[in-house]
Amino acid sequence: MMILKLAWRNLWRNKRRTLITSSAVFFAAFLSIAMNSIQDGMHQQMIQNVVGYYSGYVQIHQDGYWDEQTIDNTFTAEEQVQKVANDHPSVERSVPRLESFALAIAEDVSRPAMVVGVDPRLEDEFTKLQAKLVQGNYFAANGQEVIVAQGLLEKLKIGLGDTIILLGQGYHGVTAAGKYPITGVMKLGSPELNARLVYLPLQAAQEMYGAPELLTSLALDINTPDKSAQVAQTLQEDLPEGYEVMDWKSMMPELVQVLEADKGGNVILLGILYLVVGFGIFGTVLMMTAERKYEFGVLIGIGMKKIKLAATVLLETIFISLLGVLAGSIFAFPLVYFFHYSPVYLEGLKEAYEQYGFEPVLMTSIDLGIFVNQAIIVLVISCLMSIYPAIRIMKIDPVKAMHV
Repeated sequence: MMILKLAWRNLWRNKRRTLITSSAVFFAAFLSIAMNSIQDGMHQQMIQNVVGYYSGYVQIHQDGYWDEQTIDNTFTAEEQVQKVANDHPSVERSVPRLESFALAIAEDVSRPAMVVGVDPRLEDEFTKLQAKLVQGNYFAANGQEVIVAQGLLEKLKIGLGDTIILLGQGYHGVTAAGKYPITGVMKLGSPELNARLVYLPLQAAQEMYGAPELLTSLALDINTPDKSAQVAQTLQEDLPEGYEVMDWKSMMPELVQVLEADKGGNVILLGILYLVVGFGIFGTVLMMTAERKYEFGVLIGIGMKKIKLAATVLLETIFISLLGVLAGSIFAFPLVYFFHYSPVYLEGLKEAYEQYGFEPVLMTSIDLGIFVNQAIIVLVISCLMSIYPAIRIMKIDPVKAMHV
């Protein structure tokens, strides 16, 4: 207790020195939290735009479908398969889909499109499709209308209420064709999906492709997205042969690579930040050690053990670091919280982001782990810097230290 009290009181004997050191730690904690929060928030937004809004975190399909995604590789959603999926504790619901490609035609303009037949109720519960409508109305399960992505409509130069023609290849080579009125216009977060997607009621899609009662996949809505790989593995073991279960990382390795590359770049930037901050703190520690050389000599001369003096200086550094880390975390939280619920649309970077298929939105993450991890890292760096004065104290000669 004596060492704790002495260390705490020593902080305020020279307030300017304490504030300088705490400020260095403060800026380190603040910047590292902000950088990691922005990166994690943007990654979550990317994953949500592509995975959460479309493919799902886990999918069940016929074995071999993902390698050859044709409508011939469909399956009948047997009751046993749906029961295995719905009985899993992490699965909220299973959403049936029939997906294929078609040529979207409007007068003299045509564009390739991805056609997705869905159960309107289940799809809305899963991807909140109705909330993405910017014009028009949602369709009914027995309807013959379509919902088209805004980007695709702009390319086709048509709009709400117009008619779109879909032409493609159906089940076992039959011609798939249909003419449908556009009942709704949706806007998706992923620019790539926003330029391609057409949603049909599942029954209408099965009729168009000549695939009654057939599905290409069951998209699973799970309550533990971070454990999607474990959920996929468990379901694969429980399902009969002929079915394949994949998590989103297996389905989208390109997205995983982009995220990993971005994380690698951020690690380099954080490393530079930590290096600069470390040298800044070390410079302050050097100044402190030089200024207090006489003081250390006096304390050792009157009988204080060197190990206790070194422990006191170590505690001083820990206290200063804690003050800086707490201040950095407190000041960073309002900024992170604001941009999490009020993301900024980066209009100037729109083209650059869309080249990678992502929405240009600056969004932060409020994950508590970011604050804790960065605070610990900065605190550890600060404590490492206190090793130098501890070594100097253990080697100090009190007579020479007190010589003026």
